[in-house]
Amino acid sequence: MNDDLKALIRTIPDFPKPGIQFRDITTLLLDAAGFATTVARMAAATQGPVDLVAGIEARGFLFAAALAMPLKAGVLLIRKDGKLPGATIAEDYALEYGEDRIVMHEDALVPGQRVLLVDDLIATGGTARAAVRLLRKAGAQLTQAQFVIDLPDLGGADALRAENIQVDSLVTFAGH
Repeated sequence: MNDDLKALIRTIPDFPKPGIQFRDITTLLLDAAGFATTVARMAAATQGPVDLVAGIEARGFLFAAALAMPLKAGVLLIRKDGKLPGATIAEDYALEYGEDRIVMHEDALVPGQRVLLVDDLIATGGTARAAVRLLRKAGAQLTQAQFVIDLPDLGGADALRAENIQVDSLVTFAGH
């Protein structure tokens, strides 16, 4: 159903390291009709009203902001540590070699607000799962996450589903 959008996503082999097939959404973003269709299809897949669309740094910001418009919602930024001014709350998560941290403003949402989590791609799900924990820690009602691309072989979407999150993506690519 979304083969038209999949055709707009470029694959760059061996980036950022040998064996990785990088799924590059910049070619999708360059196509005005494709980008608009992506946002419209994501909006149509949204379950119920939402108060905020939370975007994960950095490409998730693009889709969160665009999607917030038709949903009549605000945009909540989830960023790497040290990028937001003011008081923040944080969540640490494991990387392949080490740890990282994401943050959001501590006053970014009112407990009980309905939040939709958005990013361009889900792979292993480490960052998305940390974002779920962070948003829930802040009191968000979070039941759905949307991605343009899913790499199902890496298990990230299934990991989110195990945390009672409905996961929707427009296209899938085998492998990693």
